[in-house]
Amino acid sequence: MIFLTSRVALAACLITRASAATIITYEDVSLGAQGYANDTPYAASGVTHTNAFNPTWGSWSGFAISNNSNTTSSSFVPNEYISHAGGAAEGSQFAVGYVSSSMSTRLLFGGVTEMSGLSAQFTNTLAAANSMLNGDAFAKKFGGASGNEADWFLLSIHGFQDGVAMGSTSLYLADFRFADNSFDYILSSWTTVDFTPLGSVDEIRFSLSSSDEGDFGMNTPAYFAMDQLVVPEPSSVSLVMTSALLVWRRRRNVRQNDSP
Repeated sequence: MIFLTSRVALAACLITRASAATIITYEDVSLGAQGYANDTPYAASGVTHTNAFNPTWGSWSGFAISNNSNTTSSSFVPNEYISHAGGAAEGSQFAVGYVSSSMSTRLLFGGVTEMSGLSAQFTNTLAAANSMLNGDAFAKKFGGASGNEADWFLLSIHGFQDGVAMGSTSLYLADFRFADNSFDYILSSWTTVDFTPLGSVDEIRFSLSSSDEGDFGMNTPAYFAMDQLVVPEPSSVSLVMTSALLVWRRRRNVRQNDSP
């Protein structure tokens, strides 16, 4: 009789499946009068949203939670906390990602998770959208004065397991590369991204890139909005881990009994 090794069996069983899923909506965060929280990591359903906050400067990276919806605001703050869609995808609250480095904006899972069937919805923040639409002191107006310049703003989503890249997917938050300028767009609606291409992961990293680059990197404001994050139910994680332990014990006992 042929058996998987204990390590292979355990690793195979410890991959959380998405057969039972829940949706993280960010509605459970209490927000003050300013309408956002940017100073602490957020965790729900076994998934941690990273956050790095500097109290001296009031600066942050990673994820913040917001309920700001005033799309007529012209101030950078709170525009960085306002979705270009005018609010959340569902309910009233959503997450805002700010990318300052390749490690700053991540989702951390409690174990290796198969991403098949999981997803989230994304759109621009008002800060990024206004910058691309009009230009500002640091960034250009997308399309240039003629409207013919082939600009773009790309959100890339990378899956990792034990620090090793597994798979990726992406979403253009703005695309001005079309021959017909009438097709050019700055995303202003919530758009679902399927996480299946990421594979089996224990973390997701987000990065942003743009056609507008300067001496110090990307000029386009490095923000995106996220909502309706679909993840496995925490109970399914416990069930899979319990099953893994039982399988490992059973196979170990059978091997011991078969030994001469």
